[in-house]
Amino acid sequence: MNSSEEIAVSGMSAGRSAMRMGPAELVQAAAMARRFYLEGKSKIQIAEEFGVSRFKVARVLETALERDLVRIEIRVPAELDAERSDALRARYGLRHAVVVESPAEAQDSPDPENLGEVAADLLGELVDEGDILGLAWGRSTIHMAAALDRLPPCTVVQLTGVYDAGTAERGSVEAVRRAAQVSGGDAHPIYAPMLLPDAATAAALRNQTGIARAFEYFDKVTVACVSIGSWEPGISTVHDMLSDEERGHYASLGVAAEMSAHLFDAEGRRVGRDLGERCITVKTEQLRRIPEVVAIAGGQRKGAAIDAVLRSGLVTSLVTDTSAADYLMTAGTTPKPALNRSDPDGA
Repeated sequence: MNSSEEIAVSGMSAGRSAMRMGPAELVQAAAMARRFYLEGKSKIQIAEEFGVSRFKVARVLETALERDLVRIEIRVPAELDAERSDALRARYGLRHAVVVESPAEAQDSPDPENLGEVAADLLGELVDEGDILGLAWGRSTIHMAAALDRLPPCTVVQLTGVYDAGTAERGSVEAVRRAAQVSGGDAHPIYAPMLLPDAATAAALRNQTGIARAFEYFDKVTVACVSIGSWEPGISTVHDMLSDEERGHYASLGVAAEMSAHLFDAEGRRVGRDLGERCITVKTEQLRRIPEVVAIAGGQRKGAAIDAVLRSGLVTSLVTDTSAADYLMTAGTTPKPALNRSDPDGA
């Protein structure tokens, strides 16, 4: 039985309704419930032990639940919101959705640090030995990597350039190294800025030996971890790297979100594709082919951006917080299931 579930079996004190059962019935029902819920025995095994049919065992167990002789409590750690997690997973058709309680002091802050800790535990579940793990730039992925304490042996590759090459040692490069160190696998970092002045410079960098070697792994990635940004100062890496004129141009195209230097409108369609030509980043077509893409993003201010990226079909799983989850549960029309990996552009 899963350690997160607790079965409480009581006897004569089970409640007034249970007292309608005679003492012998109560004792037998309690014993059967212990065998079934606590000892994991089958109904057939219980029937053989007590000399009754398995149909009677089923009726006794059902009656025990109805009359409060048996109480089933499902407990998860206090910081996890199981109800919101399941509702969010169902609404967006995700493989996994994990909702973390928003810290009281950070209700409006994007990407609370506890998201990274939970995402680190999730990666420990999702990554198998021999996998290729891809990490995109983002504060949340950096927090996640810092919190990693277990990973099966795997190769770790950087999926984007860095926000500022001068901070590479404290950002994406260090995140890739940290994940590889924990797993004992090879690391393939990218020592280059995410955004370049023009497409020609970006193309030249992609051909450099170290960067080209990392790019060779993009089509082999099996699990990816990405961040999501809203189109506003301080919450989108790309927004902060562009000039005022460029920001205005992309805003006029209806950009609502950014992920790995790709821009999306509110319906999850890609906009501003020309920007990708100037960026060192994994392509959206490659992301769509990755079996598991985990997005880490939270905070009420990121709600609309998370919704937009989930509608793109690029993400299969999400780690978020209650503030963002409450927005997502009421955001517009019900989206298409993410697991069909459909492209809103139809391309």
